[in-house]
Amino acid sequence: MMMKNNLSCCVLLHFFCCCLLLPALVLSHHIHGNPANDIVDIINKNRTDEKLPRLNDSPGLGCMALQYVELCKGNCTENNVVNCRPPEDDFTEVFAPNCGVELPTFGTITGHIVGCQRKYIEPLLVFSEVLIKDKKSLSLLRNKSHTEVGVGLVGLHKGPFFWCVLFSNGQTNTTFVLENRGAGIQQKKGCYSGSTTPCSGGQKSSVAFFNIFFMCYVSILLFKLL
Repeated sequence: MMMKNNLSCCVLLHFFCCCLLLPALVLSHHIHGNPANDIVDIINKNRTDEKLPRLNDSPGLGCMALQYVELCKGNCTENNVVNCRPPEDDFTEVFAPNCGVELPTFGTITGHIVGCQRKYIEPLLVFSEVLIKDKKSLSLLRNKSHTEVGVGLVGLHKGPFFWCVLFSNGQTNTTFVLENRGAGIQQKKGCYSGSTTPCSGGQKSSVAFFNIFFMCYVSILLFKLL
Protein backbone atom coordinates (compact mmCIF):
# COMPACT_ATOMS: atom_id res chain seq x y z
CA MET A 1 0.00 0.00 0.00
CA MET A 2 2.86 2.35 0.92
CA MET A 3 4.60 1.64 -2.40
CA LYS A 4 1.38 2.40 -4.28
CA ASN A 5 1.03 5.77 -2.53
CA ASN A 6 4.65 6.61 -3.31
CA LEU A 7 4.09 5.75 -6.96
CA SER A 8 0.98 7.95 -7.09
CA CYS A 9 2.92 10.86 -5.59
CA CYS A 10 5.72 10.43 -8.12
CA VAL A 11 3.25 10.44 -11.00
CA LEU A 12 1.56 13.53 -9.56
CA LEU A 13 4.94 15.22 -9.13
CA HIS A 14 5.86 14.50 -12.74
CA PHE A 15 2.53 15.92 -13.92
CA PHE A 16 3.00 19.15 -11.97
CA CYS A 17 6.56 19.53 -13.27
CA CYS A 18 5.42 19.19 -16.89
CA CYS A 19 2.50 21.60 -16.48
CA LEU A 20 4.53 24.29 -14.76
CA LEU A 21 7.78 24.01 -16.68
CA LEU A 22 6.21 23.92 -20.13
CA PRO A 23 4.93 27.55 -20.08
CA ALA A 24 8.39 28.73 -19.02
CA LEU A 25 10.01 26.82 -21.87
CA VAL A 26 7.48 28.14 -24.39
CA LEU A 27 7.97 31.73 -23.26
CA SER A 28 11.74 31.49 -23.38
CA HIS A 29 11.50 30.07 -26.91
CA HIS A 30 9.59 33.09 -28.26
CA ILE A 31 12.39 35.56 -28.83
CA HIS A 32 16.04 34.79 -29.44
CA GLY A 33 18.72 37.37 -30.21
CA ASN A 34 17.45 40.47 -31.99
CA PRO A 35 14.59 39.86 -34.48
CA ALA A 36 14.70 43.56 -35.48
CA ASN A 37 18.09 42.92 -37.11
CA ASP A 38 16.57 39.94 -38.92
CA ILE A 39 13.85 42.18 -40.39
CA VAL A 40 16.50 44.57 -41.72
CA ASP A 41 18.28 41.64 -43.39
CA ILE A 42 15.00 40.48 -44.96
CA ILE A 43 14.22 44.02 -46.19
CA ASN A 44 17.65 44.33 -47.80
CA LYS A 45 17.37 40.91 -49.44
CA ASN A 46 14.02 41.89 -50.93
CA ARG A 47 15.51 45.12 -52.28
CA THR A 48 18.65 43.54 -53.72
CA ASP A 49 16.51 40.87 -55.41
CA GLU A 50 14.89 43.80 -57.23
CA LYS A 51 18.30 45.31 -58.13
CA LEU A 52 17.83 48.08 -55.55
CA PRO A 53 20.66 49.18 -53.23
CA ARG A 54 20.87 47.91 -49.67
CA LEU A 55 19.79 50.25 -46.88
CA ASN A 56 22.10 51.25 -44.08
CA ASP A 57 21.02 49.85 -40.72
CA SER A 58 20.66 52.98 -38.57
CA PRO A 59 20.60 52.45 -34.78
CA GLY A 60 19.17 55.95 -34.37
CA LEU A 61 16.21 55.16 -36.60
CA GLY A 62 15.85 51.75 -34.97
CA CYS A 63 15.69 53.24 -31.49
CA MET A 64 13.05 55.77 -32.58
CA ALA A 65 11.07 52.94 -34.19
CA LEU A 66 11.11 51.20 -30.81
CA GLN A 67 9.91 54.42 -29.15
CA TYR A 68 7.10 54.60 -31.69
CA VAL A 69 5.72 51.13 -30.96
CA GLU A 70 6.31 51.56 -27.23
CA LEU A 71 3.94 54.52 -27.38
CA CYS A 72 1.39 52.52 -29.42
CA LYS A 73 1.64 49.42 -27.25
CA GLY A 74 -1.81 48.04 -26.47
CA ASN A 75 -3.51 49.61 -29.51
CA CYS A 76 -3.83 46.51 -31.68
CA THR A 77 -7.27 45.70 -33.05
CA GLU A 78 -8.76 42.21 -33.41
CA ASN A 79 -7.82 42.39 -37.09
CA ASN A 80 -4.15 43.03 -36.23
CA VAL A 81 -4.21 46.71 -37.19
CA VAL A 82 -2.32 49.33 -35.19
CA ASN A 83 -4.86 51.89 -34.01
CA CYS A 84 -2.34 54.57 -33.09
CA ARG A 85 -0.79 57.56 -34.87
CA PRO A 86 1.60 59.67 -32.75
CA PRO A 87 1.93 63.35 -33.71
CA GLU A 88 4.78 64.15 -36.13
CA ASP A 89 6.33 66.42 -33.49
CA ASP A 90 6.89 63.37 -31.27
CA PHE A 91 9.76 62.29 -33.51
CA THR A 92 11.83 65.37 -32.64
CA GLU A 93 10.37 66.19 -29.21
CA VAL A 94 9.99 62.71 -27.69
CA PHE A 95 11.52 59.85 -29.67
CA ALA A 96 14.82 61.50 -30.62
CA PRO A 97 15.57 62.86 -27.11
CA ASN A 98 14.65 59.53 -25.48
CA CYS A 99 17.13 57.79 -27.76
CA GLY A 100 19.83 60.40 -27.42
CA VAL A 101 19.75 61.29 -31.12
CA GLU A 102 21.83 64.40 -31.66
CA LEU A 103 19.23 66.89 -32.92
CA PRO A 104 21.54 68.59 -35.46
CA THR A 105 21.81 65.18 -37.16
CA PHE A 106 18.03 64.61 -37.32
CA GLY A 107 17.32 63.88 -40.99
CA THR A 108 14.22 63.33 -43.10
CA ILE A 109 12.01 60.33 -42.43
CA THR A 110 10.86 59.21 -45.88
CA GLY A 111 8.32 56.66 -44.72
CA HIS A 112 7.24 54.27 -42.02
CA ILE A 113 5.40 50.97 -41.74
CA VAL A 114 3.71 49.83 -38.52
CA GLY A 115 2.09 46.49 -37.79
CA CYS A 116 0.95 44.28 -34.93
CA GLN A 117 0.17 40.64 -34.31
CA ARG A 118 -1.76 39.06 -31.44
CA LYS A 119 0.93 36.42 -31.01
CA TYR A 120 4.66 36.27 -31.66
CA ILE A 121 5.68 34.96 -35.08
CA GLU A 122 9.07 34.57 -36.73
CA PRO A 123 10.64 37.54 -38.60
CA LEU A 124 10.06 36.09 -42.08
CA LEU A 125 6.33 35.82 -41.35
CA VAL A 126 6.33 39.28 -39.76
CA PHE A 127 7.74 40.65 -43.02
CA SER A 128 5.15 39.01 -45.27
CA GLU A 129 2.06 38.93 -43.03
CA VAL A 130 2.40 41.98 -40.77
CA LEU A 131 4.57 44.61 -42.46
CA ILE A 132 4.54 44.05 -46.23
CA LYS A 133 1.03 42.73 -46.83
CA ASP A 134 -0.23 44.98 -49.65
CA LYS A 135 0.97 46.89 -52.72
CA LYS A 136 1.22 50.17 -50.82
CA SER A 137 3.67 48.85 -48.23
CA LEU A 138 5.63 46.97 -50.92
CA SER A 139 5.93 50.17 -52.97
CA LEU A 140 7.16 52.04 -49.89
CA LEU A 141 9.71 49.31 -49.18
CA ARG A 142 11.13 49.61 -52.71
CA ASN A 143 11.20 53.40 -52.82
CA LYS A 144 14.47 54.43 -54.49
CA SER A 145 14.89 57.51 -52.29
CA HIS A 146 15.50 55.43 -49.13
CA THR A 147 19.09 55.08 -47.94
CA GLU A 148 18.62 54.10 -44.29
CA VAL A 149 16.29 51.88 -42.29
CA GLY A 150 15.56 51.15 -38.63
CA VAL A 151 13.27 48.57 -37.05
CA GLY A 152 11.75 48.43 -33.56
CA LEU A 153 9.86 45.64 -31.78
CA VAL A 154 8.01 45.50 -28.48
CA GLY A 155 5.50 43.01 -27.08
CA LEU A 156 3.35 42.37 -24.06
CA HIS A 157 3.49 39.11 -22.05
CA LYS A 158 0.76 37.32 -24.02
CA GLY A 159 0.76 39.69 -26.97
CA PRO A 160 0.11 41.66 -28.97
CA PHE A 161 3.51 42.33 -30.54
CA PHE A 162 4.20 45.63 -32.32
CA TRP A 163 6.66 46.28 -35.16
CA CYS A 164 7.76 49.56 -36.73
CA VAL A 165 10.02 50.23 -39.73
CA LEU A 166 11.37 53.75 -40.32
CA PHE A 167 13.02 54.83 -43.59
CA SER A 168 15.24 57.83 -44.25
CA ASN A 169 17.20 59.37 -47.13
CA GLY A 170 20.04 60.50 -44.88
CA GLN A 171 23.74 59.86 -45.34
CA THR A 172 25.34 56.92 -43.58
CA ASN A 173 26.79 57.77 -40.14
CA THR A 174 25.86 61.45 -40.44
CA THR A 175 22.11 61.38 -39.74
CA PHE A 176 20.27 60.18 -36.62
CA VAL A 177 23.56 59.87 -34.78
CA LEU A 178 23.26 58.57 -31.21
CA GLU A 179 25.09 60.38 -28.42
CA ASN A 180 28.03 58.32 -27.18
CA ARG A 181 27.05 55.68 -29.77
CA GLY A 182 23.90 54.86 -27.82
CA ALA A 183 25.72 53.81 -24.65
CA GLY A 184 23.31 55.84 -22.53
CA ILE A 185 20.12 54.21 -23.82
CA GLN A 186 18.29 52.30 -21.11
CA GLN A 187 16.55 49.58 -23.13
CA LYS A 188 14.12 47.94 -20.70
CA LYS A 189 11.69 46.36 -23.15
CA GLY A 190 11.74 45.23 -26.75
CA CYS A 191 14.65 45.72 -29.14
CA TYR A 192 15.74 47.73 -32.14
CA SER A 193 17.94 47.13 -35.15
CA GLY A 194 21.56 48.20 -35.17
CA SER A 195 21.89 47.35 -31.47
CA THR A 196 23.94 44.50 -30.05
CA THR A 197 21.57 44.23 -27.07
CA PRO A 198 19.27 41.17 -27.35
CA CYS A 199 15.53 41.53 -27.12
CA SER A 200 14.29 42.08 -23.57
CA GLY A 201 11.57 39.63 -22.58
CA GLY A 202 10.38 41.94 -19.81
CA GLN A 203 7.40 40.22 -18.24
CA LYS A 204 8.28 36.91 -19.87
CA SER A 205 11.26 36.45 -17.56
CA SER A 206 9.23 37.13 -14.45
CA VAL A 207 6.53 34.66 -15.48
CA ALA A 208 9.08 31.96 -16.25
CA PHE A 209 10.80 32.58 -12.90
CA PHE A 210 7.48 32.34 -11.03
CA ASN A 211 6.64 29.04 -12.77
CA ILE A 212 9.98 27.50 -11.84
CA PHE A 213 9.80 28.80 -8.26
CA PHE A 214 6.27 27.45 -7.80
CA MET A 215 7.28 24.12 -9.32
CA CYS A 216 10.09 23.76 -6.78
CA TYR A 217 7.73 24.67 -3.94
CA VAL A 218 5.17 22.05 -4.99
CA SER A 219 7.94 19.48 -5.44
CA ILE A 220 9.11 19.96 -1.84
CA LEU A 221 5.58 19.54 -0.52
CA LEU A 222 5.05 16.36 -2.51
CA PHE A 223 8.35 14.87 -1.43
CA LYS A 224 7.31 15.35 2.20
CA LEU A 225 4.36 13.08 1.50
CA LEU A 226 6.60 10.25 0.29
